[in-house]
Amino acid sequence: MGSTADKASGKANEIAGKARQGVGEAMNDDSMKAKGAAQEAKGDAQQAKGDAKEAVKKVVDKA
Repeated sequence: MGSTADKASGKANEIAGKARQGVGEAMNDDSMKAKGAAQEAKGDAQQAKGDAKEAVKKVVDKA
């Protein structure tokens, strides 16, 4: 996956995770809140991976 795809997937997971946490909060469902937090964290990691790939590509392109 390229850096843009990683960032897009990460953002989608982050948004879905926040939504899942909100539903878990509304339903008082700790399991759903935990799954939402995990999905949000996965999204954050994917975005960081995309940022890292982009930074490496910029360095390689300058060389």
